[in-house]
This record gives sequence, C-alpha cells and structure tokens, in this order.
Amino acid sequence: MSEAAANDAVQGAGWNIEVARAFFESAGKPESVAAGAVIFAEQQKANRLLFKRDRMYLLLEGEVALSSNGRALPPVLAGGIFGEMASISHTPRSATATAKSTCRVIALDDRQFQQALRAKPEFALMLMHLMIVRLREVVTQLVDRDVLPADAAVKEAVVFEPKLLAELKGELDATPPVFYDAKKVILREGQTGILMYVVLEGRVAIRVGGAVLERVGPGGVFGEMALIDAAPRAASAVAEVDCSLLAIDRRTFLELMASKPAFGVSLLTAAAERAGYMASRLR
Repeated sequence: MSEAAANDAVQGAGWNIEVARAFFESAGKPESVAAGAVIFAEQQKANRLLFKRDRMYLLLEGEVALSSNGRALPPVLAGGIFGEMASISHTPRSATATAKSTCRVIALDDRQFQQALRAKPEFALMLMHLMIVRLREVVTQLVDRDVLPADAAVKEAVVFEPKLLAELKGELDATPPVFYDAKKVILREGQTGILMYVVLEGRVAIRVGGAVLERVGPGGVFGEMALIDAAPRAASAVAEVDCSLLAIDRRTFLELMASKPAFGVSLLTAAAERAGYMASRLR
C-alpha cells in the first residue's frame, strides 16, 4: 500500500500522517497505554477547576476501540487521531475510547494544542478538512432521515469574539464589506465556492432544501466548507435582515490560518460544535 493510500485508510482522503505527527510532537511526548485501559469515557467532561483538561490523541502504535451508546464504532488505527471534538469544543465526550492492545499515543490538552498550532499551522487546515468531511456526511444523513431541526429551534452561531472580529476587520481593511438586503440569496447549494463570509452586521440563514440548518449572526462565518475542500456548496445562505459581510478568498484564508492561530482555533471550535450539534440530531 502506498503512503497516500495508507493515509486515506487511517483517517480519510487528505490526511497526512507525517504532518499530524510533527504537529503532536511539537508540543507533546509519546506515552504508553496498557491494553484494556479506558482512555476516556462517554459523557466525560473536563473540569479545569480540578485541573482536568480534555486531551486529543494521536495513535502511534496499537488500536483503540470506540463505542457510543453501547454501539461499536470504527476503531482508531495507528496514525489516526481521536478525542479532538471534545477537546476543541469543550463539550462532553461523545464516545468511550479503550485500548484494544498496548498503545503508544501523544496527547495534547487545549493549551498544548494552541502551542502546536503556532508552530505547525498547516495541521489546522488538515483538521478542518477532516471535520468538514464528517459534517457533510452528517448533514446528508439528516436530510435522508428528514430530521433537520425545526426552524424555531435553530440557534444563532458566533465564531469570532468581538475582539478577534475587530482585529480581522483591521487586518483586512483593504477589503471593503459587501452588503446584502434582507431576503437576498448570498450563495446557493451546489455552487462552486470561492469565498467564505464573516458576518459583521445582520443575520444569515443557512438552508438545506427548505429547512434552516443554522443562523449566523455578527462574528459568525459561513461558506468556509467549500473553500477548504473545493466541493460544491452544501447549503444555501439567505440574508434574513440587511447584512454587512466580510468576504475572504482562499489565499487570504490560508494566510490567516498561518499568521493568526486564534483564527484557526475559532474556526476549528465552531466546526467541532456544529458537527456535535448535528450528530446529536441523529441520536
């Protein structure tokens, strides 16, 4: 099996084991896990007051079993990562991870993750791609099962806190905002994506078919999925009220990922939270 094929078999297309290992080694050290040991348990949550922080893991050797609600999930093989969703989004664990054999792992908590991101920003893009692939799969299942959330139940998504949003506006001051009147279509499902958008003012509804999947308010983003994986737009975006948006192309996006770790962390956190929320609809 070629190296590329091995990467795909472990984590999916676009996954590079060497990039992942360099990222984890930049801030963490290998450790052993005994066969049968529970690495983390479903619904477990970190408590920083008790100095318990969520960690994400890169599996160097061995095999890790995953289960959720008593159901076995595909195992983690050497070269794969696990535990990243809860670690990034600070939400309870959605599965239990158990060492099927003696394993060697490198674990990073949230502080080490940000430290590594400053040294190896290319990993953030690869991880974003992985999360987006998973999110597209969940959205497809939601549509197929007709279990999209009711319109009134959809919360407004915010990615960038006011301070970071102001910094982005300052760094991109040469890029004037774009404006959309209420009820105008900003992008359509199935289109090729060349821009992502940050909402400066207003509110945007993200729709799949006739259902509202998400609402995006000031500090929120949309359109980043197609920008990262070059796949057609998974949803449409419509201005619910008059909107002011910051448009970001792929080149600028990559520059921000490399130069501003907080930008990448915020996007990863939003992707993890979105994927977790959508997955909860399936359950």
